[in-house]
Amino acid sequence: MYLETQRLILRKLEEADYERLFLLDSNPEVMKYIGMPTLSKVEESKEVVKMIMQQYKDNGVGRLAVIEKESGLLIGWSGLKLNTSEVNGYQNFHELGYRFLPETWGKGYATESGKASLDYGFNDLKAEVIYAYAHCENQASNHILTKLGFEKTGEFTEPDGICFWYELKKENFK
Repeated sequence: MYLETQRLILRKLEEADYERLFLLDSNPEVMKYIGMPTLSKVEESKEVVKMIMQQYKDNGVGRLAVIEKESGLLIGWSGLKLNTSEVNGYQNFHELGYRFLPETWGKGYATESGKASLDYGFNDLKAEVIYAYAHCENQASNHILTKLGFEKTGEFTEPDGICFWYELKKENFK
């Protein structure tokens, strides 16, 4: 899995990425609507990378490191994963997600990487529908999902609040 856009490279996570990922997962602003605590030790990021690398092996897909071409730095992750746990009554579904460092917010990277990931999902993985969800108060993420063509089809409750449920069917992907 290697995707390239005008400004970004999306590639599989590697063990060496853990320090940059820790910048994401230890940041309270990044984790505000995730429903998980921030990481406190850089070693915890090594385990996250290992878990995602295992998803590549087990499911043939997983979140991808997002590298900003201009700086050469890992600025976040984006992409599809096969969600094997139950969420909102669904299980074993392809889900789009993304997480970026705050200094890159507002630059369109989530939309740009999301489009590339959706194209990969519909054309390479032959998915008929891709799902996503976001906390109801996460206005930026909800805006991005709508911009990508997702349709809000429901709501469900998580321990940290209400989440909006989205779906995008292959025939509606532009």
